Amino acid sequence: MTLFTPGLGGRAARELAPGAVHVPDWLTTEQQARIVDQFHHWTAGPVPIRAARVRGHEMSVRTVCLGWHWQPYRYTRNATDVNGARVLPFPGWMIRLGRRALAATGHDRHTVNAYTPDAALVDFYDQAARLGMHQDKDERSLAPVVSLAVGDSCTFRFGNTDSRNRPYTDLLLASGDLFVFGGPSRLAYHGVTAIHADTAPADVGLAGGRINITMRTTGLTDRPAQGPS
Repeated sequence: MTLFTPGLGGRAARELAPGAVHVPDWLTTEQQARIVDQFHHWTAGPVPIRAARVRGHEMSVRTVCLGWHWQPYRYTRNATDVNGARVLPFPGWMIRLGRRALAATGHDRHTVNAYTPDAALVDFYDQAARLGMHQDKDERSLAPVVSLAVGDSCTFRFGNTDSRNRPYTDLLLASGDLFVFGGPSRLAYHGVTAIHADTAPADVGLAGGRINITMRTTGLTDRPAQGPS
């Protein structure tokens, strides 16, 4: 049951900075419920959900990966820091959803059609989880990042490309919201400062906590080199 969602009145799509766009209520209830169902499948393995260790400290956010496995500060096909298993493939429906997200945030047709993300970090936040200000810079590609939220609302802090300090904007991201950042904002620092408990819609199937999917284009390949033709 949704008890209280802070600041949810009269929300409209807006550009926070060049290339950084927030679209409220972009996912339908049915799409959100499907993501919750898929989340339970993804976390069942072959690589279980886990909290990555950064500089010896365990993150409060837990993550399961698709396509490529992220571990600080690189991507691998196999989860060598967990159990050595190969991660699940990146689903085709997510590529199509990512392209729709770029179209919805004003990207041109060429950029939309060329967008082929190959990795997703699927993060789970409980009420105590936070994510410090950081850049998504482990990818070789600077294609836009597509972020989708399901479950409890959070306070999302979106900053500048120079440092973790001001200027930054604090934004409420609610269940179903879309956030895309690319272009001049692709390497902006960002983080999550608070999770607002009991704000998830009742009909998406998530009893508590927040799922966040970020689609990335790694620019990596593990295909064998081609021999003489």
